[in-house]
Amino acid sequence: MTSGQAQVILKAATQLFAALGYDGTSTRQIADAAGLNIATVNYHVGGKRELYLAVMEAAHRAEKAALEQALARLPGDDPVAAIHRLADDYLDFCVDNPEVPALWMHRWLSDASDITELERQYVQPLLNAVGAALRPAVEAGLISAGTDLDYTVWSVIWTVHGFAKGGVLDAEGRRRAAGDRAALRRFRAHLHQSLHRTLGLPGDPR
Repeated sequence: MTSGQAQVILKAATQLFAALGYDGTSTRQIADAAGLNIATVNYHVGGKRELYLAVMEAAHRAEKAALEQALARLPGDDPVAAIHRLADDYLDFCVDNPEVPALWMHRWLSDASDITELERQYVQPLLNAVGAALRPAVEAGLISAGTDLDYTVWSVIWTVHGFAKGGVLDAEGRRRAAGDRAALRRFRAHLHQSLHRTLGLPGDPR
């Protein structure tokens, strides 16, 4: 199989796993979406489980690279603005890559429950990195000492994933997804305000 074919299979699998979940997707569906014979897909990827692991690894690599880039910009002359920028960077990544939050949200609903190692392998190290990056702000008194930092980070993840995947309903009951600039702008302002108040940051939300 050429690298081009591999990318076609991986892209098709990513889209289907993000839309239907691991349990709701068959290898035949992936083969059909990739325009390949099911036997060819099975031969090269080793089955649905192996393909799912490849999809989750690729998603993790993209998220890890984005987070590392964001954390590298965290120190600065204005630490409050830097914290808000970190939230913005994560929001932008999820909006630009909606398949990533979709994949993890399926797992929150016990999708692929027999594949148990991914949270420990992929999620926990990223959470630890964010916590370590924010801890100096707690020690300096910038973040309120009474803040539950772990749950604050998780609250950002939950809300950002929900918005990136499902959007919001407007006053007429129409769904406004992350591609709606007005909805995204309003959600970003809400995210800043919520994070600012939860962390007990000085000054006004930015």
